[in-house]
Amino acid sequence: PEPPRLVMLDEVSEEWLAAQRRELARLARPARLCLAAGLVVGAGGAAGWLGGVLSEAAALPVAVTAACAVAASGWPIWRGRRELVGQVRAERQRVARMRAVQASQLAAAQRAHAMSHRAWRQASAALLGRPQWHPVTVPAAVQRVDVAGGTQAGWSALLTMIAAPRLAAGGAVTVLDLTEGSVAGDLLSLAARWGLHPAVWVLPADLPRLELGTGLSRGVLADVLALTVSAAESQGRHAVGSGMPGHAEHARDAALLSRVLELLGDDTTMTRLTAGLAVLAQVGGAREKLDAGPLRPDQVRGLVGMFGRGTDRLVAERAFTMEAVLRTLDPVATALAVRPASRLKVAWLDRRAPAVSNAIVGSYLVVALTARLRQAPVSAPWQQTVCLLGAERLPGDVLDRLCDATQSAGAGLVLGYRSIPAQVRERLGRGDAAVAFMRLGNADDARVAAEQIGTEHRFVLSQLTDTVGAAVTDTFGDSYTSTVGTADSVTASGSLTVGRSRARRGSFAPFADFAAPADASSSATTCDSRAITEGISASTSWGLSTSRAVGTTDSLAAAAQRSREFLVEQHELQHLPHSAVVLCHTHQGGRRVVLADANPAIMTLRTATLQPAPPAGPDRCGSPPAVGSR
Repeated sequence: PEPPRLVMLDEVSEEWLAAQRRELARLARPARLCLAAGLVVGAGGAAGWLGGVLSEAAALPVAVTAACAVAASGWPIWRGRRELVGQVRAERQRVARMRAVQASQLAAAQRAHAMSHRAWRQASAALLGRPQWHPVTVPAAVQRVDVAGGTQAGWSALLTMIAAPRLAAGGAVTVLDLTEGSVAGDLLSLAARWGLHPAVWVLPADLPRLELGTGLSRGVLADVLALTVSAAESQGRHAVGSGMPGHAEHARDAALLSRVLELLGDDTTMTRLTAGLAVLAQVGGAREKLDAGPLRPDQVRGLVGMFGRGTDRLVAERAFTMEAVLRTLDPVATALAVRPASRLKVAWLDRRAPAVSNAIVGSYLVVALTARLRQAPVSAPWQQTVCLLGAERLPGDVLDRLCDATQSAGAGLVLGYRSIPAQVRERLGRGDAAVAFMRLGNADDARVAAEQIGTEHRFVLSQLTDTVGAAVTDTFGDSYTSTVGTADSVTASGSLTVGRSRARRGSFAPFADFAAPADASSSATTCDSRAITEGISASTSWGLSTSRAVGTTDSLAAAAQRSREFLVEQHELQHLPHSAVVLCHTHQGGRRVVLADANPAIMTLRTATLQPAPPAGPDRCGSPPAVGSR
């Protein structure tokens, strides 16, 4: 979303302010002059009074006059300035209110833009998170796409997705639907909405309006009819398990039909041709053919005389067989109408018609279209696209001729096989063709498709060796110590002390000791001590030690070998969605496997584009398939 346009907020104009000031100055000019004069007069009077030139009586009137002039002129000036200030204030208030309104409007616009921008970012993030859808294209050298498997809904979607871009680019699309299931219904509805007018034939009811096969030369028409008979017989023999007719039988049939056409002339119709074959087969008498019927008498006689009335039994049997097959095509081109040319032609078989008639008409459609393509000029690759659905019902030689004719004419060919029988298995992806696989319910068909898609090398684990070792070491030790000791000691000591003393009070007298005993003193002291010490000591120590050492070893050896695995397993092909397509083709020297979705509704998604997907590296055999996002 675009951001809101920046708006300059209103401001008081400086030019307006200058103009207002100039106008005020112009209007106040007389008042200012009067004010200046009053001031000058007042100043002069004051100066004269001070200088003594004027007396007080003369100076007082001058001062009063000057004061009145100043007052009378100053009031308008002050009032004008006050009015100007008021106008400026009012203008600033008005501008402020306008600025507030503008600011609120701008803020509201910015909030709205922020919300829309936030929503846009969320939508963009969601859009980028969605899967991007790109078209799946094949190289320009690929002119054929073989489609194997699928349901009616899946084929309808695939046919629409293939034909719609061709029609939108101005190309032409021809659809031959032999499935009796009206697969092209969705494509016709889309063409009607685009304003196209497709040419549609519901056969065999619309055989009279079918112009396919008309305008061919006799030799080519004989070859077309002989191939139609051969294809119809091949379908019957394939149903009962018989072999296919040889080229010699086809050559005899073509020669017989060519002679009959030459005898009947240029105005030969299918009804006249079958009547001529009935004459050769002796169906009814010649007299009845002469009396009534589409042949003239001379033509009947010519046919009878061609091989004689005793016509060889082999010729009669072949004529009878061809008449029985070709009589279903009697109404071809009997009621042609002028109709505008259309770039989309669709012919399908009605499921309500007999199965034998549908088989014959389907063979005739393919063989006649092959003859028309062989005579068509070379066009740009895929400018003309032919889509043949239910091709597994046709013999292999008819499909080979159709492939060769489309390649020589430069047309693109899409062959749809509902199942993968033996003749389809041999031709699936033959040459420079792309192969597309849709849902295959049959297990054998799914296995064949998985083998056709291919295998890849992958390294897988084939052997795993795990070696574990452990070593344990234990050490144990035990010790015990006991010590007992005894100590005794005895110590004895003793002492005896005796002392005596004597004293005299007078002179020395030799016999005084006996005369005065009261003056003598004596002392005696006895000391005895003994010490006994006894000690016992005991100590015990006990110890236990244990140690363990554990050592482990572990070794792991893995061996990988290369194996071949299917890119797509068969059970995956049995459970594909109705519109899923596994496309395989050669790409840049390798094989590319892509899973695509043929749902036409993808074109209505916003994340769908017709631009090719950017290259993300070559998808070769051996790399994972590129899976379309869903």
